[in-house]
Amino acid sequence: MHRQPLLNMLQRYQKQYRDESDVVAQIKQLVTHSPDCFERACRPGHVTGSAWVLSHDHGHCLLVHHRKLNRWLQPGGHADGDSNIANVALREVREESGLTKIELLRTQGEIVPLDVDVHLIPARTNSSGTVIEDAHEHHDIRFLVLAAEGQKLVLSDESNDLRWFSHPELLAVTDEKSILRMLQKAGPQPSH
Repeated sequence: MHRQPLLNMLQRYQKQYRDESDVVAQIKQLVTHSPDCFERACRPGHVTGSAWVLSHDHGHCLLVHHRKLNRWLQPGGHADGDSNIANVALREVREESGLTKIELLRTQGEIVPLDVDVHLIPARTNSSGTVIEDAHEHHDIRFLVLAAEGQKLVLSDESNDLRWFSHPELLAVTDEKSILRMLQKAGPQPSH
């Protein structure tokens, strides 16, 4: 089953973050009962992959200012049928930032997500008010990624902006719970 590697990964995640069992159960439910969970047409939602990207010295994290959602988020996006969700996250980092020298960080040699989140994506309408995309959920699997130093950032057409943030800079632009949760889990840490 092409969904089993993700289910195994979620099991490892749940062992590490026991207090997040409700959201893990929600994602497992989708993955178990929806063979098309990696396709963006899957409803009520689908699996997406994203990355919390740290600079080589762990002093900054990378966020994109998402054009459609108009807020600062970690790089990420749709799986489009790819069940290797860690590869999806890495692909999205490359596409949205131009970074090519990146490394997926592992826990004791295994791929374990840094974070998981289920969030609602609002419906989008065109200028005449016709719905062009219905409201749906993203079951986001987030990985910790380290970027090598000396790379130039390249803004994609999906974003308004792209920047490295220190801990205090990040707190100045967002109070979104899931972003703050990843900040707490992986940094960057406040400077002393």
